[in-house]
Amino acid sequence: MKTIPRNLQGKVQAALKINPVVFVNGPRQAGKSTLVKKLLGAQFKAEYVSLDQATQMAAAAYSPVEFLTARKSALIIDEVQLVPELFRALKEVVDHLRTFEGKKANGHFLLTGSANILALPKLSDALVGRMSVLTLLPLSSSEAIGGQGDALSRIFNQDFTQLQNRDLSLVEAIGLATFPEISGKDEEVCYSWFEGYLTTILQRDVKNLAELEKIALLPILLRILSTRAGSLINDADISRDIGLNAVTAKFYRKILQMMFLAFDVQPWFRNIGKRLVKSAKGYMIDSLLLCHNLGYKVDTLKQNMPDVFGHVVENFVAVELLKLLSFGNFKGQLFHFRTSDGKEVDFVIEGSDGALMAIEVKSSEKISGNDFRGLRELESFVKDKFTVGIVLYSGKDVVPFGKNLWAIPFHILWQ
Repeated sequence: MKTIPRNLQGKVQAALKINPVVFVNGPRQAGKSTLVKKLLGAQFKAEYVSLDQATQMAAAAYSPVEFLTARKSALIIDEVQLVPELFRALKEVVDHLRTFEGKKANGHFLLTGSANILALPKLSDALVGRMSVLTLLPLSSSEAIGGQGDALSRIFNQDFTQLQNRDLSLVEAIGLATFPEISGKDEEVCYSWFEGYLTTILQRDVKNLAELEKIALLPILLRILSTRAGSLINDADISRDIGLNAVTAKFYRKILQMMFLAFDVQPWFRNIGKRLVKSAKGYMIDSLLLCHNLGYKVDTLKQNMPDVFGHVVENFVAVELLKLLSFGNFKGQLFHFRTSDGKEVDFVIEGSDGALMAIEVKSSEKISGNDFRGLRELESFVKDKFTVGIVLYSGKDVVPFGKNLWAIPFHILWQ
């Protein structure tokens, strides 16, 4: 099978030059092992071990420090979340290396993990200042067709010239922007793959992360979260739907996020006078996975269930933006915006200098001035910090709707 180049590779190589430890985390089967193995050899001389192998895992758990120091070369450790004790041992080893080798200690350990165990403060705190953390998500639509993923820079600079669709429909883009093994495959292949994928994560991987008394409820919770994709998170409602107390339901939801199955988009708010909603919105990490959880086929939703298709498209854009932020040159954070009286913007990206770009998602082919109400509301709050606002839509033309306001075809995402 042909290996698709990943846009995160350059960031991994750069990180190896500035920190002793580089940790590439992300969903299982997103391509982490393939990425780090590709660096082996001329680009990065190291020994590769996988903790998926029982003997390697046993050795790492039995004597973590010796496991890390027994090799003379740099070390790649795959699936490091299986032995969390290694993170504490890494602090000791790295401090020793820095004392005796200085900058030569950089690039000594390259780790991958299929669980966001750095959400556990005791582990993440141990390596502050010693580790670069990067996230490899499933393929973006731009990666799937060989693009460089510069959509956010284009939007920020309002550079909408020479946009090329490459004869790719929105439905086709959703089918490509997924896990490498099933990118572009038919529905039956994807269904079978997701069945095995979820079984592995929910019945095996979760047990390595936490002891859950009612682990059998996780698939139900995943479906509930799928039905609410793009909605404000309400843990009290979710707990009633699944039959757990609110504290337990929230903890179980966090476990699904640690396994990179779901994620939250936090609200954007500042002290700007008017009361804003401060609840996060929830999404699935993959839009085909979302459809699988709901029992829908993405290629028939557009005609048969346009409202549901709209939610899938919003989820697709959320994940695409997350991917572009993970590997692109534009540095920023992803938020949503909503006022207490219901005015909202689906996504707000705040740059490192505080400048904002705002993105509204409409799956229809026609746009009117009313579709820009939320964008104008945000602009009225933040004034000069508002750089550009766009409505992504299914049409073909780039259309200006006032100063710094544009209707832009979805295909800007896969340039």
